[in-house]
Amino acid sequence: MSKPLIQLIDIRKKFQSGKITYEVLKGINLEVYMGDFLAIMGPSGGGKSTLLNILGLLDRPDSGLYLFEGREVNTFSEKELSRLRNQKIGFIFQAFHLIPWATALENTLLPALYGGEITKEKIQRAHELLEKLGLGDKKNHKPAELSGGQQQRVAIARALINNPTLLLADEPTGNLDSQSSEEVIKIFENLNKEGLTIIMVTHEREIAQRAKKIKFLKDGKFIED
Repeated sequence: MSKPLIQLIDIRKKFQSGKITYEVLKGINLEVYMGDFLAIMGPSGGGKSTLLNILGLLDRPDSGLYLFEGREVNTFSEKELSRLRNQKIGFIFQAFHLIPWATALENTLLPALYGGEITKEKIQRAHELLEKLGLGDKKNHKPAELSGGQQQRVAIARALINNPTLLLADEPTGNLDSQSSEEVIKIFENLNKEGLTIIMVTHEREIAQRAKKIKFLKDGKFIED
């Protein structure tokens, strides 16, 4: 059997609030393989966003082992984590996080800019992604000139610009109407069919059911499916 893309072993995370310590993740074990489409569900405060931040190398666990493509990322420097994050992981958020003064095309190219340089190939890829996502006529529009669904599709294009191995989505349909939600989840399904590995946090059961696997996180632990 092939090795997991991601392997978490006994991942734990605490946060301090004044004199009180909250254990947010209480021994998470998880294996994600190439081509998986995993939805993570659970009540607010259960640790979903904390887990996603650790998976996305935005935060470090207090203890436990995180292997990404077989590499123990716990030992990486901040610079190494930043490079891995930029090259291998795409992020999509509930609130889009687009730069308001930048066009759809410029927003799409941001990770390429952070990665070092914007090449002709990256510009071509940005044009192709926006066309593929139905935004060919919106490339020079700024976020305020786009609907919520269109803004989220720009965010998807931005997440894909560096050809990531893994796509992480935190409540990607949370701010969208039902039609836009359906458009976004269909895009995810198509990307997954093309081989992209996706981990998505959602409160919406009907959205979660479109994934290949669902796991439930409650009180910092995965409970039985």
